[in-house]
Amino acid sequence: MNIQVKWYYRLGFLLLVFVVLYVFFKLRPIWVPLLGILVTAALPFIIGGFIAYLLHPVVEKLHSRGLPRGISILIIYLIFFGGMGFALYKGVPAMVEQVKELSASAPAVAERYREWFNSMHKQTSSWPFGLHERLEEGISLFEKRMDSLLDMVMKSVMRVFDFILLIALIPFVAFYFLKDIEAMKGTLWYLTPNRWRTSGASFLKDVDQSLGNYIRGQFLVCAIIGGLSTILFWAIGMKYPLLFGVIIGVTNIIPYFGPIIGAIPAMLIAAAVSLKLMAVVALIVFGLQFIEGNVLSPFIVGKSLAMHPLIIMAALLIGGETGGIPGLILAVPVLAIVKVAVIHSKDHFAKKPHADAE
Repeated sequence: MNIQVKWYYRLGFLLLVFVVLYVFFKLRPIWVPLLGILVTAALPFIIGGFIAYLLHPVVEKLHSRGLPRGISILIIYLIFFGGMGFALYKGVPAMVEQVKELSASAPAVAERYREWFNSMHKQTSSWPFGLHERLEEGISLFEKRMDSLLDMVMKSVMRVFDFILLIALIPFVAFYFLKDIEAMKGTLWYLTPNRWRTSGASFLKDVDQSLGNYIRGQFLVCAIIGGLSTILFWAIGMKYPLLFGVIIGVTNIIPYFGPIIGAIPAMLIAAAVSLKLMAVVALIVFGLQFIEGNVLSPFIVGKSLAMHPLIIMAALLIGGETGGIPGLILAVPVLAIVKVAVIHSKDHFAKKPHADAE
């Protein structure tokens, strides 16, 4: 009887949870706008905190070599935000111009592909039924995507101006995070319950060791690969070198699949010009990936994740299915945090029986 009562309580609690969730989702028109306001207000603090997290080890290294902490922060702050500001000032107008040119040339590129497929039509009469139609649909979709790309870039630029005040706060937020990080750690330590302090500090330290080095190293590797791609594309006379260099650099943050995703746009445009240019572009892309895999990543990123490639690939597939490109980018960091959490949970439950026995 006692067991039955327990099950009734459990089922009643589960039913109550479902009712609360149902009511919560029915009230979406009320809390979704409020959530949007909170996210917008928190965004400068999230981005500023992330930048401070990336720069903190460099500041500490300069400080450990005898420079005053304030001077160390000022040097790194000026180098980082000065370099980023100069890159945006010079790079954004050039990239917008290249996107405009690419969108304007999209019909010509699509027509070139149509000519190829028409010339191949007789030779491919044995292809499965409907394949020609699908290729034609793919070409038309390419034209539409180029037009939508220009619209998306222009809307993104205009949205930046809409949030200019929030963006202007990011450097100040990052500065104060760097300046007062020790005081913030002390406050967090004080607010954490005593029984969680040691395990919590150990967990955060392991996450930082596993994830922090990976993120910092991966950002640096992506910047190097993107810069080299832009320079090499410009050197061989490839159109839109900055645009394709940025695409390759950004997608390079995705392990294994990123280089393939980043190479596709450049290969498509190069193939519309000549097969020789396509071969040169392919040689550049895969040559840079060889350098990254054998020189840059082992030297800069190292083996901070210490996870089998099959596990990383599984996480990427799950992230891609659930969140698209953002899911692919966030899959590995989330996996690293889950890995540390599992290890700490295992250690916690392994120690608990011993504590109960005592």
